[in-house]
Amino acid sequence: MIFQRALRRELLNSAGAVFTVLFSITITVMLIRILGQAAGGQIASQDVVALLGFTALNYMPVLLILTGFISVLLVVTRMYQDSEMVVWFASGLSLTAWIRPVLAFGLPLVGLITILSMAVTPWANRQSSEFRQRFAQREDVARVSPGRFQESSASNRVFFVEGVSNDASNVRNVFIRSTGSNGRPSVIVAREGRVEVDHNGDKFAVLLNGRRYDGEPSQKDFQLMEFERYGLLVASQAEGNAGETAARALPLGALLAAPTNQNLGELLWRIALPFMGLLLILLAIPLGFVNPRGGRSANLLLALFLFVAYSNLVSVLQAMVVQGRLAVSVGWWPLHVLAALLVAFLFSWRILMNNPHHPLVYWSALKRALFHRRPKA
Repeated sequence: MIFQRALRRELLNSAGAVFTVLFSITITVMLIRILGQAAGGQIASQDVVALLGFTALNYMPVLLILTGFISVLLVVTRMYQDSEMVVWFASGLSLTAWIRPVLAFGLPLVGLITILSMAVTPWANRQSSEFRQRFAQREDVARVSPGRFQESSASNRVFFVEGVSNDASNVRNVFIRSTGSNGRPSVIVAREGRVEVDHNGDKFAVLLNGRRYDGEPSQKDFQLMEFERYGLLVASQAEGNAGETAARALPLGALLAAPTNQNLGELLWRIALPFMGLLLILLAIPLGFVNPRGGRSANLLLALFLFVAYSNLVSVLQAMVVQGRLAVSVGWWPLHVLAALLVAFLFSWRILMNNPHHPLVYWSALKRALFHRRPKA
């Protein structure tokens, strides 16, 4: 049918433009944040591109949901403003005739959202977590960037090195300022250093040919010590093994195999994303109604409010499941049923608006009778 083909083509063009804008904004914000983390020494500089890709995959389901919702809303709103909907209605087409072409456009998006939320996003989160943990478990000396001061992971030391070898195991011209448990400052300078691991798996920064200054120079207990070899503990075996994989990084099978509250809450969120994508696409059809003589800001604001409310309510249900206050078998479906009922109500409301006995028809006639009377001569 010509109507359906034209509508699908316009939906695809609108979706391409909307996704490009949303993805560009998201990737720009994420790039700034990740570059800030790299500059602060929280992640390795060579991992920036990989972490940016993993972050983009993590946000992709929500971006696709917004893309489908906004695309349908914009197309329907434009057709109302250009009075094309009047032509379609006069041709005998009902608003329900939009459901089939919109579903033909939206179901592939929903399928992609399902694949991303169930498989791809957990994999991306898992890879991102591994990159960050791998960098966090590196020794403090290896995390230092040459030519700049860097705080240790425990926030009790400040490092500065002039140069680092290619394998990040040897450094030269080292400066370390640390604070002991008693609050006494200590400064260590050395010509070179390297990383060694003892038989227990503890990592030491072994500094060669240097000096150590303990205390304040103005105090009586100030001490100066020269050394040829000095060992500084930078990472223990227990610290290297710390950290657990978050629930959002677990594959679907692991979530089902270990039904803890955190895993069930994550499962509820993954199930909710495809339903959100489908129901919001359908909701955009009746929500796109505007008066051709007026603006379209009101329905856009309402659409934004509904999306935020929908996603926040899903987050609330997820938090209740994580806290053990709600069973996942009870929490995953009522919100989506309520959204489906809202879609059905809005469709019925818009369809009945063309009925001469619709309440809005009587209300318009009453306003004309009260406020548009001609004054008597």
